[in-house]
Amino acid sequence: MENKSKQMAKIACAALEEKKAEDLKVINIEEVSVLADYFIITSGTNKNQVQALVDNVEEALGKAGYQAKQVEGYQTANWILLDYGDIIIHVFDSENRLFYDLERIWRDGKSISVEEL
Repeated sequence: MENKSKQMAKIACAALEEKKAEDLKVINIEEVSVLADYFIITSGTNKNQVQALVDNVEEALGKAGYQAKQVEGYQTANWILLDYGDIIIHVFDSENRLFYDLERIWRDGKSISVEEL
C-alpha cells in the first residue's frame, strides 16, 4: 500500500489540475526536511482562480478524510499555504511565485512529476 503522504499529494495534484493550475511542481523533501514529505507548488492567474484552486484541494482532501492543519493567506490570495502535515501546498499568483521562488529555495529536494506520484 502506498504511503499516506503520497496518496494525499496525488489527490491534491488531481484537484489542482482540475481547476487548471499553472506550472504544477511536486518536490519530495523527505530527505532534506522534517517539515513534510512533499511540497506542492503551483499558481493561478488571478485571485479568484487561486482561491478556487485552494477550495478544490480542500474539498478533495476533505472527502478523502484529510483536514488542513493550517491555512494561511486565503483572503489576500497572493500566496495561500495549506499545511496538511505530510504535504504542504503553496498556491501563488504569478507575481509572488516568481518573487518567493520556492523551487530554488528547496532545490535540495527531489523534483518529481505528478505522474511519478
